[in-house]
Amino acid sequence: MRIFIYILIALSAVVIVYNVTVLNFDDLLGEDSAIALIGIVCAACVIVLLSILLTSKAIDRKFKGKK
Repeated sequence: MRIFIYILIALSAVVIVYNVTVLNFDDLLGEDSAIALIGIVCAACVIVLLSILLTSKAIDRKFKGKK
């Protein structure tokens, strides 16, 4: 499961890099740039949520080890 989560985090980082290349910095609220901004925000949310999941799994393993 941990490896799968790391793969998803890496894919999200790739999506962020791709969407940064699509951005038009002169017109950030244009049609293509708005879609790219939404993609960047969504991929960043995925990274945050998966990081929280990894942290909670690590805490769960430590508490199960003490019992």
